[in-house]
Amino acid sequence: MNAALAPALTAADRCDRCGAQAFVRARLHAGGELLFCLHHSRKHLPALRDLAEIDDESDRLTESAALPQV
Repeated sequence: MNAALAPALTAADRCDRCGAQAFVRARLHAGGELLFCLHHSRKHLPALRDLAEIDDESDRLTESAALPQV
């Protein structure tokens, strides 16, 4: 996926299913996009693989967990 076309997801981007922070974007070939938290991406993305380009930023979850606590 071309990162220039899809800006990074922020804390303001919310899952379309439950409202949690979104870490995965599915850009539909027919137009539009769907945002998912990690839980709902695992549930719905297998059905969308042929219908969308997937931008998965879930690796940010492990990066933030590695930050030292202040």
